[in-house]
Amino acid sequence: MSFIKEFREFAMRGNVADLAIGVIIGSAFGKVVSSLVADIIMPPIGLLIGGVDLKQFSFVLREARNDVPAVIMNYGSFLQSLVDCIIVTLAIFSVIKFMNKLRRELEGILESRAEINKEKTEVGTQVEPPAPQEILLMEIRDLLKKSTKK
Repeated sequence: MSFIKEFREFAMRGNVADLAIGVIIGSAFGKVVSSLVADIIMPPIGLLIGGVDLKQFSFVLREARNDVPAVIMNYGSFLQSLVDCIIVTLAIFSVIKFMNKLRRELEGILESRAEINKEKTEVGTQVEPPAPQEILLMEIRDLLKKSTKK
């Protein structure tokens, strides 16, 4: 089997195709989703919890001392990234679910067509054995043909 054929079979397997679609959708909509979360979703949430920007939420683990900078855990940025991830995951899930539904329907159509074609060929090639009366009639016909030729 050639390298290209093997690669084509590998790439067309369900899981690989699903993964590729997920990566493409994730990268294509990443910036859009980040903007949606940062500019549309998070400001009202911040307003509800006291009019602050959630990105600014943080814990100071150690205060700055002399030349040593402070150690800060920015959990607000993490929350915003988490919302980004959830929205991207839902979008990918929806597309893959839709693709799987289409794939199942297509497989069902192909299977039913294959069954119909199989039935047609079986019906077309099936020949029932002649009834005893038909056999006798054919023998009589053959005898009559022989007698008229003589």
